[in-house]
Amino acid sequence: MGQAGRVGSALGLFVVLALAAPSAQDTAVARVRAWRAQHEPQVLRELVDLVAIPNVASNAADIERNVQALTRMFEKRRFLPETIPTGGAPLVVADRRVPNATRTIAFYFHYDGQPVDAREWTHAPPFSPVIVTDLTPAGRTMKLEEVKGAIDPSWRVFGRSSSDDKSPIVAFLAAVDALDATGIPLTSNIRVLMEGEEEAGSPNLEAAVRAHADRFRADALILVDGPRHASDRVTMNFGSRGMMGATITVYGAARDLHSGNYGNWAPNPALDLARLLASMKQADGRVTIDGFYDDVVPLTAAERQAIDDIPNVESELMQAYGVTRRENAAERLELRHNQPTINVNALEAGGGVGGQGRTIIPGSASAKIDVRLVKAIDPAKQFDRIVAHVRKQGYFVVNAEPDAATRAAHPMLARVTRTGGYPAGRTSMETPLAASVAKALGDAAGGQLVRLPTIGGSTPFYLFADVLGVPTFGLSMVNFDNNQHGSNENLKIKNLWEGIDSMAALLTMK
Repeated sequence: MGQAGRVGSALGLFVVLALAAPSAQDTAVARVRAWRAQHEPQVLRELVDLVAIPNVASNAADIERNVQALTRMFEKRRFLPETIPTGGAPLVVADRRVPNATRTIAFYFHYDGQPVDAREWTHAPPFSPVIVTDLTPAGRTMKLEEVKGAIDPSWRVFGRSSSDDKSPIVAFLAAVDALDATGIPLTSNIRVLMEGEEEAGSPNLEAAVRAHADRFRADALILVDGPRHASDRVTMNFGSRGMMGATITVYGAARDLHSGNYGNWAPNPALDLARLLASMKQADGRVTIDGFYDDVVPLTAAERQAIDDIPNVESELMQAYGVTRRENAAERLELRHNQPTINVNALEAGGGVGGQGRTIIPGSASAKIDVRLVKAIDPAKQFDRIVAHVRKQGYFVVNAEPDAATRAAHPMLARVTRTGGYPAGRTSMETPLAASVAKALGDAAGGQLVRLPTIGGSTPFYLFADVLGVPTFGLSMVNFDNNQHGSNENLKIKNLWEGIDSMAALLTMK
């Protein structure tokens, strides 16, 4: 075995032993659980009330309502909250200092949510949260005030941001309440950062972080977002993918044409676009764009070992989502999270009337794509590679709608525009601090901890880990099947209770 392999094996053994070792936190978590069992309706009430406040980032009035609610909630727990303007939704920063504490731990949450279409929601409007007793058509739906007797942890709270990302905030506050009520002191100064534009791509966060760097620094930062691993174990991660969006438009005739009169004569941009998109990716999932993988930083031996230690639940995922084949059968999902991807998420050609198509050859066709990035890949460079690939397929790339002269000069025209973009971040698993955080979370979870080098989703991880240089770790507490970003977003109540345990462990970490 090489030196890297020995280091990885030694670290894996250290973490296994650390997770199995008894801890003073066991007593703290046990007392927090006992407190929670007596206060479950109150904890759920705080979550339901917070979810009931609409939080789409583009609605300034609703965002301000969230800011005011969060300010009151943290003041109640003896935090000192303030708002930091960003040019968009403000950041809410709340501190609580602890006598004689020698370090500061920061927690990141976001309070905004994805846009909604209430017509797609089954059980209730997205901002009228309800409890659903099970997911079958006969599952009972009820308001919290209708609950009598014990609360079943398998029940779910349905509502926008119930899982992404308001329940982690409530779990954090409930843990603080439990520790205060049971006389267990916090072991660190605590700083909480709450963003209001994460679902819009965090367009103003980097400028705010750079302008107020001293306000955000800490000895460690816990970024709380995203779903647990599908094994439903408490999930710690050491990085997240970056993201960039783009729109590709392919042009044909200067206007839509009758498909009978001009079919088999005029080129169809929708078909041309389909061929262009297909040229970007093989059937096995490998992207064919030149240089797409050039800057990928390989996983270390310790990171590969951490993935090997994770339960493989891909068969269960395939059954849950009705997937009968994988894009790439050679590598498991957690390994694929450490590679960049390109995804087509929307297509548009011509247009319809009342939801119906028209018998036309469209004058143009567009695709929206998202590109997930991994450590060391620059968003601008990856965008340039995509543009170069479009040119390689024979297209003349324009920056605006083509005029008549441009159309006459170039038979194949495409426009590629970039939307936002930020890099990935990843921090080392092989530090004493990383081991301490893993031990705290693992102890609270009875040793059932998943450690992911990188999660599949995108968060502003790089801002804290790379720009501020703060050791950053991710925590995911919500159920993997929570429908985040979609209709019927939900939170399994069991995950809320276990999230409180995780927060209490971090707040009392030695």
